[in-house]
Amino acid sequence: MRFMPTATTGAPPVPGPMSSPALATAGLIGAVCLAVGLPLLPAPEGLPPAGWRALAIFATCLLLWVTEAIPVAVTALLAVALQPVFGVATPGAAFAGFMSPVFFFVLAMFVLARAFTTTGLASRFACWLLAKSHGDTRRVLTLVMIGTGALSTVISDVPVAAVFMAIALGILRPLNLRPGTSNFARTLMMGIPIASLIGGVGTPAGSSINVLGLFLLERHAQIRVTFVEWTAIGLPMVILLVPFAAWVLLRTYPPEMPVVEGIDFRAELAALGPVSAPERRLVAIFGAMLAAWIASSWYPVIDTAIVAVLGAVAMFLPGIRLFSSWKEVEQATAWDALLMIGGVTSLGAASAASGLAAWIVQMSVGGLQAWPATAVIAAVSLFIVLVHLVVPVNPAIIAAMVPPVTALAAATGQAPALYALPVIFTASCAFLLPLDAVPLVTYGHGYYRMFEMLRPGAVISLAWVVLMTALMAGLGPMLGWL
Repeated sequence: MRFMPTATTGAPPVPGPMSSPALATAGLIGAVCLAVGLPLLPAPEGLPPAGWRALAIFATCLLLWVTEAIPVAVTALLAVALQPVFGVATPGAAFAGFMSPVFFFVLAMFVLARAFTTTGLASRFACWLLAKSHGDTRRVLTLVMIGTGALSTVISDVPVAAVFMAIALGILRPLNLRPGTSNFARTLMMGIPIASLIGGVGTPAGSSINVLGLFLLERHAQIRVTFVEWTAIGLPMVILLVPFAAWVLLRTYPPEMPVVEGIDFRAELAALGPVSAPERRLVAIFGAMLAAWIASSWYPVIDTAIVAVLGAVAMFLPGIRLFSSWKEVEQATAWDALLMIGGVTSLGAASAASGLAAWIVQMSVGGLQAWPATAVIAAVSLFIVLVHLVVPVNPAIIAAMVPPVTALAAATGQAPALYALPVIFTASCAFLLPLDAVPLVTYGHGYYRMFEMLRPGAVISLAWVVLMTALMAGLGPMLGWL
């Protein structure tokens, strides 16, 4: 029996919540009502008229994103177009907010993810890990999650989840494990997106959400969190949470088989042959990018997005040629994700300029001003975990919450990073239900049901909140945040 990773072609899927035609229709009608009706109502006390109109735009777009009444990319474009229509921002300001460095960073990271797939380096890494499992199902799950988490620290979550899902399907399908009947398949297909989301917080390069959050933090609070400072918090999160998550999944759904029969992972690794020249060139380029990102902590002139773009360009240069044409990358780029990031970045700028962000502080977190800093960190982290059940759109969560918590920090005399980073980190803690784009990558194959993720996801989420609070309280003073 051969281990055959399923080929992944085209753009990695970036799905939203699975909506029915009835839900989409209701979402569209509701969005129209919000867009037309809210501006006609009197603004709440303390909220400027421009902020009230900005809230109408945000609520309209959020409902469209959640219900998928129209494609998420189209909603992102609508978010920009409505700002001048509603008098919230000038056309120039709205479009300037859209084309931020985050957009180009994410585009470059899709190029990098495609290179890892096409050169075979990702499959080699996975086979090398699986060869250490000796076929033990518990080790297979743990090592797949470790590999997913490790790769996700430097590549965006959705492409990594798609790559390891293909590898997992190459294990499950030869075993004839039917969807919904196997605990081993259930844990494997849940573990991949969970590990990808956890790994994504390891470094700023691990997720577009990280870069978006840091961009908004710098824009609204003039605070720059360096690559090393982020990693000092992020890597311990990954190192501790990935094995813990694997343990929780195995305790919740013990595999029905002790070993994977008929697949020799060592033979599969040997069949790949020696490391190819394209693989070596990719390792060299990626190593240079990583070194530059680390150096940016001491040399601010080195920009994270510029490094990513230059690394992507290098893959097309004569003598390197990891890609023969742009079409190879274009087909593997999730343009809807890129456009959505641009839309929420533009909305975030509008919310700050219109006074909406400051008003949200008073309404949502104003009561936390008298709380100790550690209690605020825990409360904010827990709130972000729970809000995923209502708003499973991570960029929107970041855009809505980073400006208010930075203002809360300023009002209480704390460093803005102390309260903003838990928001940015915990935006990736989407384990309660498969509503986020990353778990939906594997959910669609039917190996687990929606509410089967809730029990292990709740335990992992609680551990996330506790660890996030402990790391921020423990390392915050060393990093000058507390």
